[in-house]
Amino acid sequence: MELTMSHWIYGLFTFIIILTMVFRKGVVLPTLLGTFVVAWMFNGDIISGFVGVFNANLVAARELFNIFLIITFMVALLRSLKDLGADTRMIQPVQKIMINSHVSFFVLVIVTYVISLFFWPTPAVPLICALLVPAAIRSGLPAMVAAIAVALAGQGMALSSDYIIQVAPGLSAKAAGIETTAVMDQALILSLITGGVAITMAYFFNRKNFRSKNDPMNEKEINTMQGVTEKNQVPSSRNIHMWSKTFSILVPLAMLAVMVFMISTKLTSGRMGGFEGGNGAAFIGGVAVILLLLSTIAFGKHRALDYVSDHITEGFVFAFKAMGPVIPIAGFFFLGSAEFAKDILVLPTEETPSLLFDLVQSSQDFLPQNAFLTAFSILLIGIITGLDGSGFSGLPLTGALSASLSNGSIDASTLAAIGQMGTIWTGGGTLIAWSSLIAIAGFCGVSVMDLVRKNFIPVMAGLIISTTIAIFLL
Repeated sequence: MELTMSHWIYGLFTFIIILTMVFRKGVVLPTLLGTFVVAWMFNGDIISGFVGVFNANLVAARELFNIFLIITFMVALLRSLKDLGADTRMIQPVQKIMINSHVSFFVLVIVTYVISLFFWPTPAVPLICALLVPAAIRSGLPAMVAAIAVALAGQGMALSSDYIIQVAPGLSAKAAGIETTAVMDQALILSLITGGVAITMAYFFNRKNFRSKNDPMNEKEINTMQGVTEKNQVPSSRNIHMWSKTFSILVPLAMLAVMVFMISTKLTSGRMGGFEGGNGAAFIGGVAVILLLLSTIAFGKHRALDYVSDHITEGFVFAFKAMGPVIPIAGFFFLGSAEFAKDILVLPTEETPSLLFDLVQSSQDFLPQNAFLTAFSILLIGIITGLDGSGFSGLPLTGALSASLSNGSIDASTLAAIGQMGTIWTGGGTLIAWSSLIAIAGFCGVSVMDLVRKNFIPVMAGLIISTTIAIFLL
């Protein structure tokens, strides 16, 4: 395939953006400028550049708005529960298990991994961040470390194997022309190795920041997580104590009922029960809305008409303040995917470029045949294709390359599993700020860019070690 000037400019700006991230600087400026220049060069006129940079942000906002919305509703619910005093009561039973910050870290890892295996991380994150993360923070676990634990266990270790739902290994295997079970088993092993290394390193890197239960910083981070401001609502109900107890029981039971229902649909409908990914998140978000209405009415009675609006506004402000810069970054990388580029560049589907994938595919002829170099080349390609923030869109490419590069020293199933690790650990939500990682950062009240930086070394170390083990042992 012939690479155009637009491809090279896109590749240059991608390199600049990655380099900017390495130096811990903001990347919004180069992403906006890069989107403008690439759109200008591709269509050949400056007007297309202006249109393209606006459309890229519009497309990114449209694709990510579901995440912003669920953050909004969950923060609004937590704010209304705080008015009642139910937020503290709700996590008291969990605090008996989370006796200190060290235990809390591993409880978050285990629970997140198990739930994410069955439903993908997207619906798991709101449940865990609403019920377990506040208890973990009160035990002394910093909010950033809680976010790291949830991201590595769910977005990384669980999603990269996708052992229960099997969408990821299915895509890899289909492109490689091999059986899904062959990729599944390899991917499970590699995901556990990568996750084990990454989680262990993250624990030891951050344990010096763990706090005691009585540290005043715990309450401050809880307030930040819940989007608390100095403004306090005036209760209209005389039975606040009763309603506080009621909702401290009702909210966990409602979330548990959601989980039981989703499990029952999976058991009766097969591995795709209808509530994986976005559908599950929408279900949880809808339940949160009704709980928000009920708790606000219990607290404010007729004043609930105003209080609900206030809580939702606070939720939106919190979501956009924390996650707003992600939109232009996502817009640039969406421009590299044909699926989104047609709307950004306003082109027919057949004329739409796939800038990022074209660059990766053009390197196929230069990939080495040595097993060690081949494996790490597939890993690198997986990481690069994960830059679009999807985690799944690069699997057909890494699967196809695995089939063409397999030889006597390393087979296609191992290569496909390695590519799957690179793609999903990157784009699925541990190393890319414009992926679903923004939901975790939003719920935990931490900077998504700081979360990416904290994840980077543990995840890369895990990927390198798992790939090395795959070459010699699998």
